[in-house]
Amino acid sequence: MSLIEIIKNTIIQNQSPIGFDEFMDLALYYPQLGYYRSGLEKFGEKGDFITAPETSDLFGFCLAKQCAQVLKADDSILEFGAGSGVLATQILFELGRLNCLPKYYYILELSAELRHRQEQTIVKVLPELLECVVWLDQLPEDFKGVVIANEVLDAMPTKRVIQKNDNFHELRVGIDNGQLDWQVSDDIFAFEKVKLPEVVSEGYITEVNLQAMAWIESLYSTLDSALVLLIDYGMHRDEYFHSQRVDGTLRCYHQHKASDDPFVNIGEQDITTSVNFSDIADQAITSGFKISGYATQALFLIALGIDEYLLAEEGENKRITLAQQVKQLVLPSAMGESFKVLALSKDRDVKLTGFKEQDLSHKL
Repeated sequence: MSLIEIIKNTIIQNQSPIGFDEFMDLALYYPQLGYYRSGLEKFGEKGDFITAPETSDLFGFCLAKQCAQVLKADDSILEFGAGSGVLATQILFELGRLNCLPKYYYILELSAELRHRQEQTIVKVLPELLECVVWLDQLPEDFKGVVIANEVLDAMPTKRVIQKNDNFHELRVGIDNGQLDWQVSDDIFAFEKVKLPEVVSEGYITEVNLQAMAWIESLYSTLDSALVLLIDYGMHRDEYFHSQRVDGTLRCYHQHKASDDPFVNIGEQDITTSVNFSDIADQAITSGFKISGYATQALFLIALGIDEYLLAEEGENKRITLAQQVKQLVLPSAMGESFKVLALSKDRDVKLTGFKEQDLSHKL
């Protein structure tokens, strides 16, 4: 049975349209058929999108420097959704160079195919460190160290809502003439934890990621003492709910082409939404975290000395290549401003180097 048939059967069995979060969960994570559970190439030039670690090793080197500032003797690192495994190799390589290797490097990855790919990457690049890498399928208990989630929150299934008759209603996924289509719920959408814009135009659409907020809450309960680094494309609440952002932030990526149609290439395209970092910060504080910094990716990397790596490169051709990579990571027209870094801490009261150039926590 195809994935689209499975989704249609789910709607039929439900006897009513399903939430977009349930559709997104099926499309991305259904065993063997969902986008992140299949064997399709996803990352890099041969895939559908390029992440910061795929762009340059310097991204991971800078993250490693931030980790090194807070790692204690018996600490570990936990990375969520490690993609191709490239970021793990970058961080471990640089921490090795800094004589600050963690006790373990945990990777929480639900996809067997991606686990295999991550292991292949580590064996190829750092075979001597494979023994300190441990794959998990659930959150560890009493974790101490640094948690890294790079482009994880944007892939968490989200609800979509639409303004209708001065109230927000859930935008659900149903079947119309045999095709998947948007359908508006009659019920008013209201959750105590969620702040929605008060004055927007009729038909205004936005997203609410309840799963991401629940993830933050569950994460806090499993940590003993840790720094959490969340890196993703997104913005604070006022910008997220800008009156001109009438169609929300939903984006789909297939072979490096973006669209806003989640009902095509099901199982073969990535489906994402931007992160409302204010919602994440509010939930983090409610759960017990302290906000330890919030900045653009550009100024976070600059504060950690990405330009120093560039200047230290002696080969001219290599330096030119690195310069192009750095531009991709820090220029506003590329990843520099659309991506943000939010740091949360639990019993780790350290003034983080990554936010010495900029801290926009007050905007959250």
